[in-house]
Amino acid sequence: QVQLVESGGGLVQPGGSLRLSCAASGNIGSINDMGWYRQAPGKQRELVARIISGGSTNLADSVKGRFAISRDNAKNTVYLQMNSLRPEDTAVYYCKIVLRRSGSYLWSDYWGQGTQVTVSS
Repeated sequence: QVQLVESGGGLVQPGGSLRLSCAASGNIGSINDMGWYRQAPGKQRELVARIISGGSTNLADSVKGRFAISRDNAKNTVYLQMNSLRPEDTAVYYCKIVLRRSGSYLWSDYWGQGTQVTVSS
């Protein structure tokens, strides 16, 4: 059994900051890529940021210069630091972790439950 738990969402004013966390627990052998996605009302899900095991990162153009992704391998946790938030950042944010269970040959995708981020005055 593997479980991903997200936290850190909430209501914030434009220009404010939030930090999202996503922690994986259970029968984990190895973790590869980690990423954050978001889905706003009436829009498709989009990739926000990703980070590989070696530390390289990619950010969507819409969040470059404002967001940062990081990971703590000892805690099996990925973070998304969000600064200078805008109303258009309002969405449900989902984390995804590519991992291999202990004793398994296969890599699989696991998703968090989603956390709401609302940017409004």
